[in-house]
Amino acid sequence: MSEMETASRRRLLLAIVPALVFVALAALFWRGLSGDPSEIPSALIGKEVPTFALPALDGIGVPGFDTASLKSGRVTVVNVWASWCVPCRQEHPLLMELTKRQDIRLYGIDYKDEPENARRFIGTLGLPYAAVGIDEDGRVAIDFGVYGVPETFIVDGAGKIRFKWIGPLTPEALAGTLAAEIEKAKTPLP
Repeated sequence: MSEMETASRRRLLLAIVPALVFVALAALFWRGLSGDPSEIPSALIGKEVPTFALPALDGIGVPGFDTASLKSGRVTVVNVWASWCVPCRQEHPLLMELTKRQDIRLYGIDYKDEPENARRFIGTLGLPYAAVGIDEDGRVAIDFGVYGVPETFIVDGAGKIRFKWIGPLTPEALAGTLAAEIEKAKTPLP
């Protein structure tokens, strides 16, 4: 093979390899980003809730809550929300529906929010929560493994996280997955 043919093949290879690498990376990123975000696993499933104490959102008539209050023997659904979160506003009517269940408690963690904005949000859309804790710096949400708001956790009566829903709840999720996971959480872990 002549020196000219070798140089020509080398240039062709230098042009093709980066293009193939780009296509492979693009396919990996597309595959990773096109999944259902509610299916991201949580390392905290089956583990006790983190240790925390959240003050109440003043002016709405419900208390804050802490780790001990999630170990009361009842299943608790913990919803992480914020007034600035558009999907939180969209899922709020479903949370109002969820409060009709007598077999659970619904608690809210107000994430990195201004108290006045949170009160206005609750005042406009309704109060579905039996307790609302303010997480001003986001530390408790980080300890729960929150990726972003809204997120919803099911905590069994022993204070163990049994399920995590990432993103806004849907009517289908509320009637299907969430309802089934609430029932599972009523059975103690071995």
